[in-house]
Amino acid sequence: MKIDGQFVIYSRKSKFTGKGESIENQIEMCKQYIRMQFGNSAADDALVYEDEGFSGGSLERPKFKKMMADAQEHNFRAIVVYRLDRISRNIGDFAKLIEQFNQMKIDFISIKEQFDTSSPMGRAMMYISSVFSQLERETIAERIRDNMHELSKTGRWLGGVTPTGYASESVSHVTIDGKTRKACKLKPIPEEISMIKLIFEKFLETNSLTKTETFLLQNGFTTKNGKDFTRFALKNILSNPVYLIADDAAYQYLTENNVDLFSEQSDFDGIHGIMAYNRTLQQQGKANQVKPMDEWIVSVGKHPGTIDGKAWVKVQRLLEQNRSKSYRKPRSNVALLSGLLICGNCGDFMRPKASQRLNARGETIYTYLCSMKERSRGHVCNIKNCNGNIMDANVIEQLKSLSEDGSDFLQQLEHSKKVLTGDRQSYDDQLAKIEADITANEDEIKGLVSTLSKASGTSAEAYIVKQIDELHDKGETLKRHLDELKELTASHALADIEYDLLAQLLASFKDSVDGMTIEQKRAAIRTFVKEIIWDGTQAHVILFGSEYAFEFPEIPVGMANAVTSCKNTENFEKSAERGDIEPIRVHSKRDTDVFSIPAQAPGRAVPLRLLG
Repeated sequence: MKIDGQFVIYSRKSKFTGKGESIENQIEMCKQYIRMQFGNSAADDALVYEDEGFSGGSLERPKFKKMMADAQEHNFRAIVVYRLDRISRNIGDFAKLIEQFNQMKIDFISIKEQFDTSSPMGRAMMYISSVFSQLERETIAERIRDNMHELSKTGRWLGGVTPTGYASESVSHVTIDGKTRKACKLKPIPEEISMIKLIFEKFLETNSLTKTETFLLQNGFTTKNGKDFTRFALKNILSNPVYLIADDAAYQYLTENNVDLFSEQSDFDGIHGIMAYNRTLQQQGKANQVKPMDEWIVSVGKHPGTIDGKAWVKVQRLLEQNRSKSYRKPRSNVALLSGLLICGNCGDFMRPKASQRLNARGETIYTYLCSMKERSRGHVCNIKNCNGNIMDANVIEQLKSLSEDGSDFLQQLEHSKKVLTGDRQSYDDQLAKIEADITANEDEIKGLVSTLSKASGTSAEAYIVKQIDELHDKGETLKRHLDELKELTASHALADIEYDLLAQLLASFKDSVDGMTIEQKRAAIRTFVKEIIWDGTQAHVILFGSEYAFEFPEIPVGMANAVTSCKNTENFEKSAERGDIEPIRVHSKRDTDVFSIPAQAPGRAVPLRLLG
């Protein structure tokens, strides 16, 4: 083993539970091992990477990937894990990792199995143990699948969020040995079932998710959670086999697609619905993905079906055909405010729509229109579209004016800085007082300890000990208060840096924005602008964390509905999924690297809280 470099501890746990070795325990045991083998300083300096809630069957873990990236740039001495399967349960992945570690001259230590790749025997034993780890993983997966097979024979509902149209109903039955068992089945909700039938009818009539969505919006239909239907919600309903009536057409479709079927053809009675298990892949932090049909475990359920086999199968064929011609939002548009511009009437995002015409400068003419207006064909929202070219140009010009001397915005910021500076002076005074109180408290304790040695064995001893305990508690409280104030003063020190940085950015924006690319302009605007609300006549630009807003045109017009705290975050994900707006990527966030910052910072400042 090489004698220089830093130790790294990696810990992982599949689920956030109290069972098994916790992340904290794994880290502590690794530190104890390093301390015993290589000394206290090596253990104290060890870097820690931890992934909680991620499986060992995949290397797609955020902290693990960061550790591997850091290993390329830093001189790591060894990577230490509590147990071999913490790093990986897949023999192929594990073998590649060990090869990578060898190339980077980084040793790998597993303390539970006492393996160390710095020796040939250690490497050999580690490969053997990894084989058994993968065998264990595959055995567990096989056991889970066997359990699913047994459960599928019952056709019961296994729990979770029930599909639209059904509720979960508990059913009891008595087994052969006289024991009462409880299970759940799906119970129809008549009004929701009627809506499900209508959705299938409309889709078959229009062969369009968009037109079906429009119909539902225009007629006020909502999901069981009271939200508006989207194309994605409709697709999930239309492709869910829970609504499929188990008839001959259903049996033929399922067998043709090689599902793992646990019902006889005679069970397809034309009454009950279908239960599909192991249908979706659920990964933490990601949307559920539908698995290939040959991985499904299917049986006839205990609930009544809703859509006959021929109609349901036809819907699947249409969905498959439409997939190849589904809408793809162009990524080459020149609009700058996608994801920032919000409809002041309904709170939905406004998306750019390009025309085939050019303006006098040769630029493509485009407008921003409300996504809800477009989806509902003007029934839910009918706000006026806004000219995108003019809107973008005005926002740029208004942002340029923020850095001008005497602007209302800078006056507000200067006032905020004075308030913040005054607060910091108050914190500094409090810090000095608390530190003096701690010193006085410790001196008093020392005096009592000295007195205690003289009063040993007397009746005064208990009183002195009690006083010492009280002073100790007081001292701990003062220290906690001191730490809190230090955090506050540290944040104020950071505020000064942010003041100067943002002031420089404002000054630089005016000089550099005209030479930026479209992507750089988008990123630059997002540095200052939180959201822009369009009321049909006027745009209200809200800066990060500030009450300050500028508007154009200059003639003030009242907003249709106040949306300053609109459902921005909630709508963003939906709109990005629908393709209405450009998803925020790395360059779309508040990226200050797009600016060329001048060497001399102007004497203007922005309070930290404005960064939002």
